[in-house]
Amino acid sequence: MKIRSLLFCSAGTIALLTAIIVSCKTHGGNIVQSKGELQAMPSYASLPSNPKLPDPFKMMNGKRVTTKKEWARRQTEIAALAQEFEYGYKPNTPASATTGAFNNNTITVTVNNNGKTIMFNCTITYPTTGSKPYPAMIGIGMSNLNNAAILNLGVAVINFPNNQVAQQSNASSRGKGLFYDMFGSDHSASATMAWAWGVSRLIDALEKTPLANINAARLGVTGCSRNGKGALAVGAFEERIKLTIPQEPGAGGAASWRVSDAQILAGKKVQTISQIVTENVWFRENFSQFGKTADKLPFDQHSVMALVAPRALLIIDNTSIDWLSPVSAWITANAAHKVWQSLGVPDRMGFSQVGAHNHCAFPDAQLPELTAYIQKFLLDNNTPNTNVMKSDGDHKYDEATWVDWTAPGLR
Repeated sequence: MKIRSLLFCSAGTIALLTAIIVSCKTHGGNIVQSKGELQAMPSYASLPSNPKLPDPFKMMNGKRVTTKKEWARRQTEIAALAQEFEYGYKPNTPASATTGAFNNNTITVTVNNNGKTIMFNCTITYPTTGSKPYPAMIGIGMSNLNNAAILNLGVAVINFPNNQVAQQSNASSRGKGLFYDMFGSDHSASATMAWAWGVSRLIDALEKTPLANINAARLGVTGCSRNGKGALAVGAFEERIKLTIPQEPGAGGAASWRVSDAQILAGKKVQTISQIVTENVWFRENFSQFGKTADKLPFDQHSVMALVAPRALLIIDNTSIDWLSPVSAWITANAAHKVWQSLGVPDRMGFSQVGAHNHCAFPDAQLPELTAYIQKFLLDNNTPNTNVMKSDGDHKYDEATWVDWTAPGLR
């Protein structure tokens, strides 16, 4: 699918998406075109309550997806809904607006757009093995994976300065950072969506800067905790990312908002919408309206994960930190995995949950799956086994409680 990257537009603009989707700011809100029929984005008041994880295969017009072509259309709908209600909108910035300059293992990204100019630097650590131009893992803030192992595979590691692009100090950070210098402090984009926009500009720069010796067609993204939420947003809204590895991303990452609310009712201390919207600016400002009504969301994190499909996604999680809601992450991942199964590529989505270590301290026990995913999806080695859906926790995937839909075999 190539159309979703055209979805995003800033307020007051109109972007026609190859007769499939229209996303624009109008007096009536955003509109989606599906199968030739224009549909208004639903208002919060019109959203029905649904305690179960919403059916990712059900179109806004009520029809169910039966083909891969229809699934591509459904992804554009999910992307629009996720931007409207959770992330805010990713501006449609042409690649021609960005240039890159390379010096001293650093690429300087310059963006001239919207009558403004911004610049940021991304440092690159190169492997001593492998072949130029190198595949690379982009770390949101930094990579907390086993970077030595990544480099030994012949893959570079790029540090993306997300806090410069959009601040995330606390709830008062909204509208601060380079992104908002360009688009205004009142832009709908949350910090995570601003980071996704910034990584897209980094990729534009890498494509134009051969001196950097990075293969822009072989890129992955990672980040841990709050930056793991950002890594998922990058993978969901940037199709040039081949491999997405959110590490211990918790709420707004691997954990479903609905399941986490249920965990609170069961006496668990986990992060929910009502708490997260007061802590920081990782989601758009009006996401707070779902603080006590997560069951009104027309999607959940399993659907956000599904925006990555059929590209590769590996969730790295930790059973030892209750705040991350490991039970919710396990349930959400199993529901999301059904999308890759429907597409006939179940080995492109994995989940590994291992405890007995500190937050963001990558354990050796998860190195085999990390290595396998990098080898297969960044190094084009089809030998490794990437079928991994595992947890060392005692929780179970109670599908009947959370899923009332079946996954079709998409033609």
